[in-house]
Amino acid sequence: MLNGLLRLFKREAPERPIPDAVWQATLAHYPFLAQISPERQGRLRLMSSRFLTRKEFHGAQGMVITDAIAVAIAAQACLPVLQLGLAWYDDFVGIVVHPGQMLARREQTDDIGVVHRYSEVLAGEAMDGGPVALSWQDVAGAGQSAGQGYNVVIHEFVHKIDMRDGFADGCPPLPSRAARMRWQDTMQTAYDDFCEKAAIAERFGGEPTWLDPYGATSPAEFFAVASEAYFVSRPRFTEDFAPLTALFDHFFVPGKPSD
Repeated sequence: MLNGLLRLFKREAPERPIPDAVWQATLAHYPFLAQISPERQGRLRLMSSRFLTRKEFHGAQGMVITDAIAVAIAAQACLPVLQLGLAWYDDFVGIVVHPGQMLARREQTDDIGVVHRYSEVLAGEAMDGGPVALSWQDVAGAGQSAGQGYNVVIHEFVHKIDMRDGFADGCPPLPSRAARMRWQDTMQTAYDDFCEKAAIAERFGGEPTWLDPYGATSPAEFFAVASEAYFVSRPRFTEDFAPLTALFDHFFVPGKPSD
């Protein structure tokens, strides 16, 4: 069910700005958005309004999508593509918001043909060519969890960026073979080092990693986990991953916005 603001966005021109009261409340709730430059905030606000005209929000389990919920998600989703453009998200329309974390049923066949069925608790999920699902409990807490580098919206929407070339492999579409090789070399080095530290922490009681150890499960998850930390806690992220900060700067901030 859409509230007044969302209905307005659906019938008015895409460039219509988000009302100031709603926008200021969003910045207050998510300090990492308030900390970006005024010029970038202005672009983010405009892009968020365009995002709201192009996407459809659906509440699950009785969840009611309010203006505050929609704008909060839009602003965080737009942060990674602020200078890349909304076209990076044009392969899907739906965003499904759950009150809390969701239980997903999984099925996997191993190398000898045995089928394993299990359930997985998720804070979010991005489906290739399909919708993005989010836990509002996790979205709402993103202001407080930024210090730990955690942000479920950015995580799932970076998966969408990663999937643009048809593969969730931890490498987004890049303009040249040289750029892809540079990306893969830099990411692989960081990923291997992170996996080693995560394994030492888990198996031998070593120092816990600051970055979410879930990033050690695959290169795609490492890209998403690293990206959320890069956007919401850049100085702390750079302490551990300076080469990735430079790599991400080159990709996410290529120049003039294209949208």
